[in-house]
Amino acid sequence: MNYAQLESYISQPRLNRFLRACGNSKTKAQKLYRINLRVAQSFYPIMNLFETFIRNAIYNQIAVYFKDNDWIINQKAGFMSSPKLIKSKFYLLNQVKKAESDIFKRVKTVSASRVIAEQTFGFWTAFFDNHHFTLVGGAPLTAFPYKPPHINRALLAMKFGKIREFRNRIYHNEPICFSGSNIDFSIATQVLNDIHDIIEWINPDLRAYTAYFNNIQSKIDQADTL
Repeated sequence: MNYAQLESYISQPRLNRFLRACGNSKTKAQKLYRINLRVAQSFYPIMNLFETFIRNAIYNQIAVYFKDNDWIINQKAGFMSSPKLIKSKFYLLNQVKKAESDIFKRVKTVSASRVIAEQTFGFWTAFFDNHHFTLVGGAPLTAFPYKPPHINRALLAMKFGKIREFRNRIYHNEPICFSGSNIDFSIATQVLNDIHDIIEWINPDLRAYTAYFNNIQSKIDQADTL
């Protein structure tokens, strides 16, 4: 497909950013567009594993704190309804209620495991917001027994925020190969490093497991051939 055809389907404004970054070379712009997609594609298995590990690690530690494997359902009338969460508009509570409603419409049987599976990445990282974190006794931090001593709630919240923002760019088909108007995959590289670190803080064996699915850097390196 030539550049004009691609432009007609992708849109001129979207491709113009690639064109400018490539010195108005249409050949290089097309190549950069493909590389950007390949890098984004290569993040999917890592992101999938990362979100699954985070979800289960956090959930299990909060279950220990409440001594309740079904806390995600049973705490609707507990910490999720705390007056301290008025400013956050009871985000966790509303997400759980929405999940229960959606599940009931589909299968008529609501269970903790189904409610867990319905929650977004943002639901789990919200436990590192101070107003949620304190209500569950800081239990989410214990999900990372191998973290360095200086890594605290605030630092993890910051890292999760950057990962979530990057994740959303991928899932909403936004380019991840720019810093301003320059070709730059440094944010992608930093996010990958943070993901690796956080996985290792849960369990170093998980880092080794995800390595099998990781070909991200090789895709990023293709930009050097432009």
